[in-house]
Amino acid sequence: MSTTDPKPAKKRLPRKAFEPDVRLETLAVREGLPSTEWGENSEALFLTSSFIHPDAATAAARFANEEEAFVYTRFSNPTTMMFERRLAALEGTEAAIATSSGMAAIMLLVMGLLKAGDHVVCSRSVFGSTIKLLQGEFGKFGVQTTFVSQTDVAEWRAAIQPNTKLLFAETPSNPLTEVCDIAQLAEVAHAAGALLAVDNCFCSPALQRPAKLGADLIIHSGTKYLDGQGRVVAGAICGSEKLVNEVFVPVMRSVGMSLSPFNAWVVLKGLETLSIRMRAQSDSALALATWLEQHPAIARVYYPGLPSHPQHELAMRQQGGIGGAVVTFIVKGEGAEVARRHAFSVIDQARICSITANLGDTKTTITHPSTTSHGRLGEEQRQTAGITQGLIRVAVGLEHIEDLKADLARGLDRLSSIDS
Repeated sequence: MSTTDPKPAKKRLPRKAFEPDVRLETLAVREGLPSTEWGENSEALFLTSSFIHPDAATAAARFANEEEAFVYTRFSNPTTMMFERRLAALEGTEAAIATSSGMAAIMLLVMGLLKAGDHVVCSRSVFGSTIKLLQGEFGKFGVQTTFVSQTDVAEWRAAIQPNTKLLFAETPSNPLTEVCDIAQLAEVAHAAGALLAVDNCFCSPALQRPAKLGADLIIHSGTKYLDGQGRVVAGAICGSEKLVNEVFVPVMRSVGMSLSPFNAWVVLKGLETLSIRMRAQSDSALALATWLEQHPAIARVYYPGLPSHPQHELAMRQQGGIGGAVVTFIVKGEGAEVARRHAFSVIDQARICSITANLGDTKTTITHPSTTSHGRLGEEQRQTAGITQGLIRVAVGLEHIEDLKADLARGLDRLSSIDS
């Protein structure tokens, strides 16, 4: 018979109770924490750096993680937890951890999972800063990365090494909207004893839930569609409780790439309208992409909702039959110099579209990826990723579709008058 008492169960923070079949739209406005004693209906914003404990023993237990409680906002805050719980519920994962930005989420991912000598297989079509972070910054600390085709599963499989610990994909990709087969990549990763992380920024859980297709971790830039109005910078990782609590939270406590409570509250409220916005913006994007395909000044349109898209059928299966809200196209022009001049002319003629590299806003944005989002890459890297000088990315907002067409037509219709 044991002479010691069994270790008491860890005290947990309360959760809201939902029926098991409650739908995503309901979770988007209801998941979080129970109301405080004051009974607020809208979630409270806790602007505090630290929290008071009733006695020294309780403080010790909380700092030792023997009792789940709020300790210090660098790694625990009620408002931030409400955002984390709501996002995890939408993605269909056990847990989530919020970060100060989407890039901070990727930094936390790598810092938590990898060490010097470990290997990553990553799509070469990911966001330019992701390439710089993996290849440049983490390369300095001995993490190796092999970049492969977004769409060729055989190339992913061939890149696996004995020290491969992580596969990283962004689907659809930025800006060419290339779509990878999440389920097949999950099989490749798990057969190698590795994890699959998927950046779900372009679709959000309103359209795509990578965990249901086998992904182990989902990365978000909350700056984009989760907020939806271009107000704050935020990020998150969604995954299992074990990975979040045992791998990422300890790193967060030490490093502190934490999301501010105010930004967490803004994105939390943004999630309430996520499904409505994504569907409306995607409808307009499809209409715009269809119109652009017929314009004589356009060489090619990239949009997963178009039958002409190389991964159209796959995208429709993974994304609930919706193409998303980002449309990318190439304007005609012989040679890189002329193509760039034509692209700049179309962008500069915009009066409604905002010239900015951000996306996911209710306001339509337009940008030249080669000189903005992917401007820090070398020309060879851009060419390999298909980022040409004539490429323009439009993230469609909530303006009237006919006004958006007219805004782009102003520049496109003038291309024939520009000297080539």
